[in-house]
Amino acid sequence: MRIILAVRALFFVFLLPGMVAGYIPYRLLTSAHQLDWPRLSIPSGLASLVCAVGASVLLWCVWEFFAAGHGTLAPIDPPKHLVVSGLYRITRNPMYNGVACLLLGEAWLFSSVPLLKYALAVMVFFHLFVVIYEEPTLEHRFGESYQNYKGAVPRWGFTINPFQGP
Repeated sequence: MRIILAVRALFFVFLLPGMVAGYIPYRLLTSAHQLDWPRLSIPSGLASLVCAVGASVLLWCVWEFFAAGHGTLAPIDPPKHLVVSGLYRITRNPMYNGVACLLLGEAWLFSSVPLLKYALAVMVFFHLFVVIYEEPTLEHRFGESYQNYKGAVPRWGFTINPFQGP
């Protein structure tokens, strides 16, 4: 059963963040003729580091959804348990933060204004999705445990006092 869950989790990683942070940026860069790999420099190295941090955060969160939540990142196949471990102890939406970090790193790496505008639009979409759909859904599904978590951990920022659990 865990193998099937792992396959679903990988599928949705390629489908959702793969599309948002991979395919669409690729298309934006090719249409703007900005896909040339940047020269090796301190700024390109730092931008690559930002991309690596964003991708690492995303993958860590996917693992937490799989291991602790027994689900995937897809809204149609969500975790069965409220995930409040790992990075979720210090911020409620680390996966979205990771994707935003990855997109901003890509925009910096390729010096792409269209990609920067796209990244900002994605961040606005994430915020609206979280506020309009995700938070009410989680409150309905997990009730008081989510409300306690929501009261202790910021939506976008980070806390220096990690959530201790129910």
